[in-house]
Amino acid sequence: MSELHFLSQLTGCFAEPVDENPSVVMMEAAYRHHSLNIRYINIEAGPEKLGEVVAGARAMGWIGFNCSIPNKVAVIEHLDGIGISADLIGAVNCVVLRDGQFIGENTDGKGFLKSLETVVSPVNKSIVLFGAGGAARAIGVELALAGATKILVVNRDKNRGETLVDLLNSKTKVIAEFIKWDSKYTIPDDVEIVINSTSIGLFPAIDAKLNIDFDSLRAGIIVADVIPNPPKTNLLREAESRGCITLDGLGMLVNQGVIGIKYWTGVEAEPSVMRTALEEIFA
Repeated sequence: MSELHFLSQLTGCFAEPVDENPSVVMMEAAYRHHSLNIRYINIEAGPEKLGEVVAGARAMGWIGFNCSIPNKVAVIEHLDGIGISADLIGAVNCVVLRDGQFIGENTDGKGFLKSLETVVSPVNKSIVLFGAGGAARAIGVELALAGATKILVVNRDKNRGETLVDLLNSKTKVIAEFIKWDSKYTIPDDVEIVINSTSIGLFPAIDAKLNIDFDSLRAGIIVADVIPNPPKTNLLREAESRGCITLDGLGMLVNQGVIGIKYWTGVEAEPSVMRTALEEIFA
């Protein structure tokens, strides 16, 4: 079942989260820290009820919401507008009330980009991107818009991989190339950033490994994983042992929340508070 996370300008005291949903725990921690009079709650709604749910949000004056698969595409028809990168990605995970209108944005790639920029700018960089699903699509678009020179999309499914490459080549200035992932992959010598946007290594299958030549991970390159649980995946452990600079999936998740709160409230949330809340869950 899909989830929608709605925000509402409610009055009253904050209560502790009633579940261990990472997004709820992280966002509520930020709201308490900044004394924001807002709540972040879960509502289960599939695409067939989505129009009614969005209409209800409008009627109650809610300031925005996040939505997850399978609603990221279906929600678009119920909105008043859509941001540039969300339009390119073809999916919305964050909706914000602007001047009385619900506008769709996508913070998946933006959250990753913000995390990446803590260690390096993607401008003029050559990048390997494992995967071609929703996360890869969002990350690829944001990296291309931010000035990456080349993106190698490595994926097992040819159709999905070529679809992402065609999008990047036709809609952005980046040079994108599809590589079918049907054998152990060796990172090219000119690549400066390696990103796993697949679910390989996600809890509970934490022992799963990407089919790559780990010895081709050179010291000094950036290796990032979008998986938040566990924060230190097999890929990141292998990369660290070879002197790579690593970024875990918590950074992407936290920065998605930071961006969302900025959209909804104008407040620049403290990321360390949100990360600490997540680390307590995933410890």
